[in-house]
Amino acid sequence: MGVFGTMGIEVDIKHPGDVFHKLFGSNPHKVSDFVPDHVHGCDIHEGEFGKPGSIIQWEYTLNGKKSIAREVVEAIDEENKMAKFRLIEGSEILKDYKSMTISLHVIPKGEYDAVMWKVDFERFEDHGPYPTDIIDFFITMTRGIEAHHISE
Repeated sequence: MGVFGTMGIEVDIKHPGDVFHKLFGSNPHKVSDFVPDHVHGCDIHEGEFGKPGSIIQWEYTLNGKKSIAREVVEAIDEENKMAKFRLIEGSEILKDYKSMTISLHVIPKGEYDAVMWKVDFERFEDHGPYPTDIIDFFITMTRGIEAHHISE
């Protein structure tokens, strides 16, 4: 029996959060344009970008190691600016986890917005890593995308 957990981070941004929701919700293939050192590509494997049930494949670098992961788009909620993905294959990530779901939620905060990243996971063992490196990856990626859009 494994251990279930949730880790999340809320990153305040100076740019409207709609950019993040649209980017990850319907245009994830453009993420590599903004953070090429972290995300090297995103292709549709089955279905269509922006459609629940579709399978997308990411090429990325995590902890200095290039990897590939596939995920199913579980939900895209335009009204609440939320997108949710379930990993189904992940060369490095799923080595330590039985399952993992990642969600992005844009939170309006008046003068600025925040991007909330949440990772729900199940570990194979009671002892083992928590996905802090993935949370750090999302923070760095969020700041990179924000910096790109602010400089436009």
